[in-house]
Amino acid sequence: EVQLVESGGGLVQAGGSLRLSCAASGFSFDDYTIGWFRQAPGKVREGVACIRRNDRSTYYTDSVKGRFTISSDNAKNTMYLQMNTLKPEDTAVYYCAREKKYYSRDYYSWAACGANFGSWGQGTQVTVSS
Repeated sequence: EVQLVESGGGLVQAGGSLRLSCAASGFSFDDYTIGWFRQAPGKVREGVACIRRNDRSTYYTDSVKGRFTISSDNAKNTMYLQMNTLKPEDTAVYYCAREKKYYSRDYYSWAACGANFGSWGQGTQVTVSS
């Protein structure tokens, strides 16, 4: 059974840093495109960063380039999102996710990462104050 659990969210002042973690079970990160997403109240979910399955290359949405870093630790079967120079605009619930071959109710296609994501964690709140 695929399971993803996020942690590390919290309240931080603008300019500060947080590191989010996503612990996985039931699969190995190396075999899938994986990524981080976020959703603010009243807004649609957006992709933040991903690691592509085929070559393990990374992709970042423009708004976080140079500030966020996605990584994974295969030994721990955990992925991370290091977030630096946080801005109030980064405030959102952050979700980790794994691509899924077949359609599911919570299916998200992200063309830039070349994957359809269908397995999600419960999310962790990140709040950045001014």
